[in-house]
Amino acid sequence: EEAQCYCILSRGTALLRKMEINVAEAEKRTGKNTVNMQETYTVYLIETRPAESVPEGGTPATPDTLWRRYSEFELLRMYLLVTYPYIIVPPLPEKRAEFVWHKLSADNLDPDFVERRRVGLENFLLRVASHPVLSNDKIFFLFLTEVSVDSRLKSLSAMFRVKNPDKRFTALKQYSDELNTVISQLLRVRARVADRLYGVYKVHGNYGRVFSEWSAIEKEMGDGLQSAGHHMDTYAASIDDILEEEEHYADQLKEYLFYTDAVRSVCRKHELIQYELEMAVQDLAHKKQQKEELATGTVRVFSLKGMTSKLFGQESQEQRESRLAALDQSIQEGEETVMEKNTECKEFVRTAWEDIERFKEQKDKDLREALISYAIMQISMCKKGIQVWSNAKECFNKM
Repeated sequence: EEAQCYCILSRGTALLRKMEINVAEAEKRTGKNTVNMQETYTVYLIETRPAESVPEGGTPATPDTLWRRYSEFELLRMYLLVTYPYIIVPPLPEKRAEFVWHKLSADNLDPDFVERRRVGLENFLLRVASHPVLSNDKIFFLFLTEVSVDSRLKSLSAMFRVKNPDKRFTALKQYSDELNTVISQLLRVRARVADRLYGVYKVHGNYGRVFSEWSAIEKEMGDGLQSAGHHMDTYAASIDDILEEEEHYADQLKEYLFYTDAVRSVCRKHELIQYELEMAVQDLAHKKQQKEELATGTVRVFSLKGMTSKLFGQESQEQRESRLAALDQSIQEGEETVMEKNTECKEFVRTAWEDIERFKEQKDKDLREALISYAIMQISMCKKGIQVWSNAKECFNKM
């Protein structure tokens, strides 16, 4: 059965009153990536149509359509995060089927996974479109309606790169990326082990069946074989509870996988504050240069005003003094802005770093406990396996 969109919306925003938005279908494609390697990927069809009521028996308007890759949705969300740091931006569905074992397929191109992701991407677009602020964003509208918005999103993301990044936050961001990778790999290995283990345990049920059938043709050995078969059946059935308990420890690791995103958000917020400070400093330097040029009459760089004054004569002393006074006022405001941004940046670093230190302690303690508990559980599982085979051995001894 086709998955349904799970986002409950009101048509309160102007955008949703104006247009209907759907991610109608997904399609598998093959092409060259940025390093000229052949790759297979999935694209999603975004449909938009005017949200006008169709008279009974009438035909709805033909939708406008365009295809987008998941990576383009990621770019859009990154742009929204940077542009609206004070807004909780809706999440995207997971990029790949992560950390699943025998119950689910882990193939990114698996039809069930692609369908779940199609529904998740439609849900993301509808949540953004229903947000009172995000729905009015021009880039978001272009994402829905214009194919060529991709380069604009990339340049907007690049726009916020700071010139003098704080080394501590750069290192923290790199650490959170690496921690994310390590925990992802750990969860993948655990999923593979769980998958194999499930098969190994369940196949022990065949011992039970064979021993039971064998016991039917034996007299002296019959009871021992029958009992050994029961022990094998118990062993085969025990894996469901074992993996359910193991899932609990996997969830503790997953929590820290999501925490790495929260840490990266703090780093991004710092980058934005640092960027605003650098822009304020740059703006102040530009105003001071203008004042120096006006006061000395020398122009260091080409400017339209400088060219105009050469062509049409110098401005009067009164005009010059008026401009100098305006620049003085502007410089004073600029200096106040730089001081404010400097204070904001220092305060952010102080409070953020305090919480980061607290988080590091919590992380070390929690992950240590989770890993120890996981090891204890594995030891317990092995002991139960030894017990089953010890019991089977006793059964064989009695034959």
